[in-house]
Amino acid sequence: MRALAIMTLSVWPLMWHSCVIGFAHARAHPDGITPLSACQKKNLIIDTDLFSDVDDAAALMLAATSPSVNLLAVNINYPSSYSALAASAILAYYGLPDVPVGIRRPLTDNTFFDSWGFELGEYASKVAYHWTGGTLSWGHAEDAWDPVKLYRKILSEANDQSVTIASIGFFENLSGLLNSTADEFSPLEGSGLISAKVSELVVMGGAYPSGYEYNFWGDNSSLAAHVINNWAGRVVYSGDELGANVISGARFMAEAPSNDPIRSAYVYYTYNTSRPSWDPLTVMYAMDGLGELFEYGNSMGYNYVAANGSNSWVYDEDVTNQHWLWLKVPNDVAASEIDSRLLEGARQRASSPLYSDHSFIKQEPFFT
Repeated sequence: MRALAIMTLSVWPLMWHSCVIGFAHARAHPDGITPLSACQKKNLIIDTDLFSDVDDAAALMLAATSPSVNLLAVNINYPSSYSALAASAILAYYGLPDVPVGIRRPLTDNTFFDSWGFELGEYASKVAYHWTGGTLSWGHAEDAWDPVKLYRKILSEANDQSVTIASIGFFENLSGLLNSTADEFSPLEGSGLISAKVSELVVMGGAYPSGYEYNFWGDNSSLAAHVINNWAGRVVYSGDELGANVISGARFMAEAPSNDPIRSAYVYYTYNTSRPSWDPLTVMYAMDGLGELFEYGNSMGYNYVAANGSNSWVYDEDVTNQHWLWLKVPNDVAASEIDSRLLEGARQRASSPLYSDHSFIKQEPFFT
């Protein structure tokens, strides 16, 4: 990694005040990416396992509070009802109560327990209860969309090559989309709908150029292999090594408003310690592209996932639409940028007169 003395923080918050709300479609760039001016909004779907790590919640907050993002939907790829309810609550708190939420079935009432290190706490059920809101009311996760139907509906309504999908978890939902057939939303089968509508898939998973990482093996490795080995469009990978040493959250917990749900999620989960930043970095790339934080680690080739979930890079000069990410900045600079964005989103939200009385919160958290 190159150590570049830059600070993107000074530029990013200004976008809150200068961007015009509304999405303007731009002409496609030859490399398949739709260029966005400072005030155009990127269509984004997040597919998340918001359950076993708080970085999913932080990533969702970054997208929900970004002035450059049009968040179309959130699909949950872990079947806990609390994951869907927490996503709905987070979206509502940050001013997006109508964004639809899907979740894989069959639903469970599982809550997270750290049986690996016996250090981490559970946050999804607490956030879901204390900040209930959005399209799913407390106790009614069954009202969430089927994730494949939600994908097909949202994609069918989008302009061609206009949607970015950020995958920050497991792969059952995306595998289902690939396998889907024509329905009431589109006459296209899954791969055709993806080719028509999706400009880029951004994946937090694997290690590069080769490795064995949890998102590929932790749930159903055959589905990870199915998606990665059969996705025909542009894919960018955020590997384990990208976020493992970018340790963020401490400044956010110390300085954010005490009733902010993501601050509370960090406290519930970490007991006031910092965390790696796999999912926030992934979503930051999905929102902003390379920018000043990232660069590609390769110029050609493609990712291959084996049946056991291990991955390896195949160097092929004929394939130029797959990349893995490197940081262009030191780890502490990237971590500071994450904390700054989280703080900016929390403060903007706290200053909104629409929610100043906090009356939608069931019960104030028991800590400050």
